Amino acid sequence: MGKVLVKNVIKRKKGYLYYVDGKGNVCEAKMARGGRKKKKKKAKKKKKKK
Repeated sequence: MGKVLVKNVIKRKKGYLYYVDGKGNVCEAKMARGGRKKKKKKAKKKKKKK
């Protein structure tokens, strides 16, 4: 597992993934599903039997 070297060096944005590349640079990549709220599902109506 990695180790935290320095905290609060960069401002993190919601929906982005941050990592250290092979050269030691901190990079950010947009997450495929990050930062989006899920839509609420509509409730299905039940039919009454007569």
